Amino acid sequence: MLRISKLTDYGTVILAALAGLPDNTRMTAGDVAARTRLGLPTVSKLLKSLQRGGLVASTRGSYGGYQLARPANQISAAAILDALEGKLALTECAGQHSHCDIESTCRVGHAWQHVNFAIRRSLEEISLAQLAGLERVNMRGPELKGRLAEFPLVRMPRTQE
Repeated sequence: MLRISKLTDYGTVILAALAGLPDNTRMTAGDVAARTRLGLPTVSKLLKSLQRGGLVASTRGSYGGYQLARPANQISAAAILDALEGKLALTECAGQHSHCDIESTCRVGHAWQHVNFAIRRSLEEISLAQLAGLERVNMRGPELKGRLAEFPLVRMPRTQE
């Protein structure tokens, strides 16, 4: 099963909170923790990772805090995953630095690489603004809309870590 980690989920919640701020507004780590109902140590750890990933900018001082490094509609779901989990690689041969021992004789690697690319492309098409509910997610093709109707979205309550 493909699933993002709990920390990546929380990182997305933090980014969504920052995306909802007016332009040039900053939040302290404590403010982010209070707004998201996540523990301050978790928020601090994730803000540092998001800053290293180039998604969040920080400013020191009495008017300091954290804000998005670029507009929410210019941050993709793929960029979020890259910053918090590393590049998507469903199989060893789909990674950037493949070290698969059977790559030369494998019959399925090419197909898995195609799947990996399709997932990556889909993640690049979804922005933080869409994840945060600030912009509408555009569904392409009737086959996608019909299939998604089979899997309704369920909001799970967030718990503090």
